[in-house]
Amino acid sequence: MSSARTGEPPTGQADPRRWWGLVVIALAQLMVVLDATIVNIALPSAQRDLGMSDGNRQWVITAYTLAFGGLLLLGGRIADLVGRKRTFVIGLVGFAAASALGGAAQSQGMLFGARALQGVFAAVLAPSALSLLTTTFTDPRERGKAFGIYGALAGSGSAIGFIVGGLLTEYLDWRWCLYVNVPIAVLAVFGASALLHDRPGTGGARLDVPGALFGCGGLVAIVYGFSEAQPRGWSDPLVLGLFAAGVVLLAAFVRWQNRAPSPLLPLHIVKERNRAGSFLTMALATVAMFGLFLFLTYYLQIILGYSPVRAGLGFLPLTLAIIVGSTQISARLLHRVAPRLLMVPGLLLAACGLLLLTRITVSSSYPTEILPALLLMGLGMGLTFMPVFATATSGVAAQDSGVTSATVNTSQQVGGSIGTALLNTIATSSSATYLAAHLHNPAQKAAVVPQAVVHGYTIAIWWAAGVMLLAAAVAGLLVTAKPPKHDVPADAPIPEPVA
Repeated sequence: MSSARTGEPPTGQADPRRWWGLVVIALAQLMVVLDATIVNIALPSAQRDLGMSDGNRQWVITAYTLAFGGLLLLGGRIADLVGRKRTFVIGLVGFAAASALGGAAQSQGMLFGARALQGVFAAVLAPSALSLLTTTFTDPRERGKAFGIYGALAGSGSAIGFIVGGLLTEYLDWRWCLYVNVPIAVLAVFGASALLHDRPGTGGARLDVPGALFGCGGLVAIVYGFSEAQPRGWSDPLVLGLFAAGVVLLAAFVRWQNRAPSPLLPLHIVKERNRAGSFLTMALATVAMFGLFLFLTYYLQIILGYSPVRAGLGFLPLTLAIIVGSTQISARLLHRVAPRLLMVPGLLLAACGLLLLTRITVSSSYPTEILPALLLMGLGMGLTFMPVFATATSGVAAQDSGVTSATVNTSQQVGGSIGTALLNTIATSSSATYLAAHLHNPAQKAAVVPQAVVHGYTIAIWWAAGVMLLAAAVAGLLVTAKPPKHDVPADAPIPEPVA
């Protein structure tokens, strides 16, 4: 089929509109990433409006992360089979419809269902966006710039969600945290139709249904188990059963992928050392980062008494630092230095930021104690996310770009879900222990409880710093790729491993 009919530029020529196409891709990715956090600050208002119990309110967040993290691999393979632009547009339309449904929710069940639908369409949209980026920018220098912008949005999107969520909740209504996606998606659909090129999917291949059931089921079971560990406890039979089911299903998934004629996740993708290191680095970094978002949100609003807008704006320096680290440092250096020479220093900077936050008290000053930590965290994440995305998707065959992109996003989403549940459980149990040891007189409760809560936060942040240091060690030991200009072309296939 000629390039004129597919809308692609002639072979060997770069698309002159590719940077406008990047704007469309980045807009869609920003919408998906910030939706994981935009409702956090709005949650108290939504809970009051819809009469949610304290036990059920978590499902506003969990319904999205479960569907998103659990179905990403399937969404990535669908993008490869059906075509990236087609699934990109389908994901945008579906996400907008689900957002409108959630904004109009009249009951908690309707809101939970809409959030789950958002997660389903995000699982189709996110890998399509990253694979379109991978196949559009193949020149190493341009690829570095494009992934710098993409990495900045991926790293800062969650923090932007807090800011936007605070503004919309305070000045409009919590429902606008969902409605806002509709005009963004409509704009992106028009942009995609005009600027993005459709590369036909591999229509002859079949979808790996058993692999989808094993892989997606295993991920959902594990993420669900971590989400239930907070209210139920780690030794609860349901939690242990979910973990056991997740491990069994994922083991069955790996075994099946070795035998499947059209595997959902070709194992040579994750067996490649640099790619596996990038996936693991992403997962560990987001374990620490997403947990921090949760603690800081409650610390700023509950302990320091910030309004939703002020709390949201408190994350702005983190966002700006991520953008600077990603677009002004990583993007300029990636084609000159090895990726791990950016990842390891970035993760060490982020760990230093977390260590500074372990010193917070019930009366800490934002400018002197919180702001420096956020700047270090943001700069570190900006240095890290961009080379992680670029390394994970480099050298991927065209037919595998969607599922590889999905695996990167799965690492981020599952890591964030696990981090939120794990670190919140550590914080809660540490607070309870502190309260039991220090509350000797009921009259002291008003003073001791905030101290116990902050003590729990600091213990959990110590753990987060440890996880971030572990991510630095993983990046340093596993990611051995050379600078992209010395590596294989971006559109070259990954060689099959030698038996």
